[in-house]
Amino acid sequence: MGRSRGVAVTVAGLVLAVGGCGEGGTDEKAARSSTEPKPARSPSSSPSPSPSSELVEWAGDMCESTVALRNLRKESAADLKEIRDSDDETGMLAHARALSYLSTTPADVDTVAGELEAIGASGVPAADRLRDALRKKVRSVANELEAQSPAVGLEYAESTVADVDKRVQSLTPPQPDLPALAKRIPRLAAAYEHAEQCAPGWKPDGASGGGGSPAPDATGPLPKAADGRNYAACSDGVCEVLVTSTADITAKGTKVHVIVADDSITFQSGGGLMQFGGAGGEAGFGNGLKANVVAHNQDGAVLKFSRP
Repeated sequence: MGRSRGVAVTVAGLVLAVGGCGEGGTDEKAARSSTEPKPARSPSSSPSPSPSSELVEWAGDMCESTVALRNLRKESAADLKEIRDSDDETGMLAHARALSYLSTTPADVDTVAGELEAIGASGVPAADRLRDALRKKVRSVANELEAQSPAVGLEYAESTVADVDKRVQSLTPPQPDLPALAKRIPRLAAAYEHAEQCAPGWKPDGASGGGGSPAPDATGPLPKAADGRNYAACSDGVCEVLVTSTADITAKGTKVHVIVADDSITFQSGGGLMQFGGAGGEAGFGNGLKANVVAHNQDGAVLKFSRP
């Protein structure tokens, strides 16, 4: 008895189902469809979410490091060309420029490596993998360059520059880079668009956080040197002269070879060599003679020699 009742219920269900496919089925389906919620739009058609301030800052920091590396590569290539094109007969100008390059470039790479290591996680796995890969790459080169010092094998300075430049030129972002990832990930794309450092043509402001008196404007005129180019005025150890390229100056019996490059001033006397990167530097010599860099720009340097 129970079994036949179950069959009856099943048959009744079939009848109702068939009835729904009759003339009234279409209207009933239309009524149902008008009340049912419509399916959500696919993610690709939805607007990009607003980025968090943390993610915008992260993207900006990454772009800033990328710009720093691009500038490093550009400057390194220009420095290498300048060193190779130096045509002074003694070779001292090329030597001085090579020393300047080797004394500053490793530190510049190390600075960018430190900046990358200070960037935290973004929360976007693919972006964090990019950060980790770039961080590892730059730190590896920074460690390799740490041993490149002008104090080791000065006679090989010029040939060493090419090797250092080759390492610097390898400092390109791994692929896919940040712009490529931003095209794939809407959340990252929104942060990338909001970060000012990621805008085309963005440049660091170059503001210095150091105290003290500002250095003379590198593009402005040099102050007038009291003795001009009259290097003979230095014979008693007291003078103020202008050097635009190289000069041999004898001051208080000490012979000093001076080389002025765009970004450095080098003093060579006997077996000693001293190099400075701008105004304010002071070279000291064994007999108490001193040479101060009064001003320096791309046109030359004003030097003041003095004695006790």
